[in-house]
Amino acid sequence: MRVRVLYHDHCFDGAASAAFFSRFLRGAFHPDAEFVYTGMAHRASQIFEDSLFDGDENAIVDFKFSNNPRLTWWFDHHLSAFLTAEDQRYYEATKTPQKMYDPTFKSCTAYICKMARERWGFAAPDLDDLVHWANIIDGAQYSDPKTAVELGAPAMKLTLVIEGSKGSETVQRIIQDMQRMPLAEIIEQPEIQAIYQPLYERHVKSLGIIRQHATESGGVITFDLTGYDLEGYNKFIPYYLYPRSTYTVAVSPSTFRTKISVGSNPWAPEEPRHNLAAICERYGGGGHARVGAISLEPGQVEEARRIAAEIAVELRN
Repeated sequence: MRVRVLYHDHCFDGAASAAFFSRFLRGAFHPDAEFVYTGMAHRASQIFEDSLFDGDENAIVDFKFSNNPRLTWWFDHHLSAFLTAEDQRYYEATKTPQKMYDPTFKSCTAYICKMARERWGFAAPDLDDLVHWANIIDGAQYSDPKTAVELGAPAMKLTLVIEGSKGSETVQRIIQDMQRMPLAEIIEQPEIQAIYQPLYERHVKSLGIIRQHATESGGVITFDLTGYDLEGYNKFIPYYLYPRSTYTVAVSPSTFRTKISVGSNPWAPEEPRHNLAAICERYGGGGHARVGAISLEPGQVEEARRIAAEIAVELRN
C-alpha cells in the first residue's frame, strides 16, 4: 500500500497536518503503508497534474481541493479552498466522508485530529503538543508579538526551519519526525540545528531589513522586499515594529512567483474590519479572513506593487 500525501509546503500547519494524517491513516487503516510526500506551493498558474496522484491512496492536507478522481482524502480549513467555482461544485456533488472542509478551524491539524477521533475513533495523545502548536502558529494565537518574533519555544524555532529551508527534503524529514518525536527533540537534532542557526541569523537580519523599509500610514504597514531573498520572513515582525497598526501589505519576489502578502495584526487595538481572503480572491489569491496572499508570475514586480498599493488604500478606508 502506497499513500501519497500532498501538503502545504514550508508551513508548520502543513507539515503537522501531513504528520498527523499519516499517523491516523497508519493507525486506523493501513499499518504497513508506505507514505510519500509532495510539498505544494501556491503559484499564479495553479494546477494539479495527474502524475501527483500516483498512490493507492492519495491525500491533500492543508491545501486547495483537486477534482482529480484519484483523490481519496482531503482536509482543508482555508476560506479560499477551491481553485474554481467548478471545483467547488464538483466537491459538493461528489462529497464523501473522507473529503472534509471547515474554514472555522484555526489549523488543519486540529481539524484532522477532531474528525479522526469523531468519525473513526482514532486518537494520538502523544501528538497533543503538535496539535496545540499548530493551532497557535497557524491561528496566530500568540500572547504577544514578542512571543511570535523572538522564537523562544521549540515549535517557533522549528517553524523557522520549516519556512526557511530550501527545497522539501528538510520539511519531509520533519514530517517523519513529528509522527514519533516531541518538538523539543526534533529541533535539537544536530542536522536540524545546522539548518536552524544560519536561518536564525537570517531572521535577525530580516528584522533589520524590514525595520529599514517598512512604513506605517493609516494603520497599514507597507514594505517591498524586492532585491532581498526574504519571502519566508516572520510575518509578525511588522507588528513587533508597529504594535498599534492593523494591517500589513508586502511585496516579496522569489524564483517561482511574485508574492503580495496581506495580513492583520492579532493584537490590533481595533478589530480588523476587512475579509482579507475576499480581497485577495479578487486578484486571483486567497487565504483566511485575517491573512491572505496573491501569487503572480516571476518578474511581475511592478504589477505586484500596483496591486499592493491598491489594497493598502482599501484597508485604510
